[in-house]
Amino acid sequence: MNNTIKQLVGKLGPDVILTGADISGKYHADSSGETARPPVAVARPASTAQVSDILRICSAANQKVVVQGGLTGLCGGATPQEEEVALSLERLSGIEELDQASMTMTVLAGTPLQAIQDAADAAGFLFPLDLGARGSCNIGGNISTNAGGNEVIRFGMTRNLILGLEVVLADGTVINSLNKMLKNNAGYDLKHLFIGTEGTLGVVTRAVLRLFAKPEGRSTALVALDSFEDVVRFLHFMSREFSGSLSSFEVMWDSYYDYIIEHVPTVSSPFDERYPIYVLTEISDKSGNHILEDALAGELEQDRILDAVICKSEREREAIWAIRDGVGEAMAVIMDNANFDVSVPINAMADFLNQLESEIKALLPDTALLVFGHIGDSNLHLVFTVDRKEDKKTIYDVVYRQVGAYNGSISAEHGIGMMKRPYLHQSRSREELALMKVLKQAMDPNNILNPGRVLG
Repeated sequence: MNNTIKQLVGKLGPDVILTGADISGKYHADSSGETARPPVAVARPASTAQVSDILRICSAANQKVVVQGGLTGLCGGATPQEEEVALSLERLSGIEELDQASMTMTVLAGTPLQAIQDAADAAGFLFPLDLGARGSCNIGGNISTNAGGNEVIRFGMTRNLILGLEVVLADGTVINSLNKMLKNNAGYDLKHLFIGTEGTLGVVTRAVLRLFAKPEGRSTALVALDSFEDVVRFLHFMSREFSGSLSSFEVMWDSYYDYIIEHVPTVSSPFDERYPIYVLTEISDKSGNHILEDALAGELEQDRILDAVICKSEREREAIWAIRDGVGEAMAVIMDNANFDVSVPINAMADFLNQLESEIKALLPDTALLVFGHIGDSNLHLVFTVDRKEDKKTIYDVVYRQVGAYNGSISAEHGIGMMKRPYLHQSRSREELALMKVLKQAMDPNNILNPGRVLG
């Protein structure tokens, strides 16, 4: 045990600082599973003061620290590197206040997203951030990656849902900016330094979340279309028809849809036929299903959509969403895969996918590509089947080069972490990268916080 670890144990005790055989395998990697290794110690603070003590000691000793939340990330950002201390926020969990007057909730960073959703719902509110890992991801991780999810088209990314933060800097300094006001232009809005920066500039310990009135009704439909051009036209139609209430617009190409139906035993298609492309769309409106039914009936009569199913119960809604969320089970079936979370301008998506599939097929003819995404926010998810592990590098290089060529983003909502860092130049200019390094040097001069993540 090195001197820094001894100092941490002496200051915080063995219940907070785990070492040796007390470090279980869950701290060895995030959900990517890449390059798993045990940290030299696991720090499990239960208060902001303890986070401050840990970082102050580590900073003074130049001890590298990796911050861990729910470990649901897919980019290796929370996976320990050699000789790093894992700072787990799992014990820093709980809802401290739900302020009904200001429609805010103050929470600790280790609070699971679903616990926040449930508490808001019980109080008659909505916290609209939602993603498949809701039961295990933590709000601190959502903030650090600026998570997106299923309702970005209406409510925006996590950044739009944060009013205030408490953050501990690399040297242990606590920054309390727990603002509850929607309008506050008193100087720099410091919270944005820590939203989407993946724990490289500071550790979020508390957050003030913005709540919304709970929708009085919700209508969900699965719509079949003939082409991506029809999808774009349908998106514009839904945006006009349901301005302000369109909350989800999820697109599944037949490659993905058919694979899920065939390989995930718990789901089935509500259609008797197969179609080229599908849209799962949802509106939050107290008018009930009839307004959506009328709109889709008109589209069917004009032959602008091929088929549609409107959910008549929560059970039917969950069954439709299970197809969209079936990617987790599908990836477990695919022995090896390369998966991507990218953004591409909507007007370039069709060309991007055609060019990408053509190039990959020429290099790796047996590789299949499954495509789905949020589309309304320019986000595509791509899953490639991989026969040989060495093919992954080829696929990564091609995909990220094409993303750069189409002026897209190599990370729409999952972050950069370790795995995407070599490709960041495809989405950020030299000048942007230089400014990021200036911020990192100014705020973490000893480079102890999540070193090697995002920036080299």
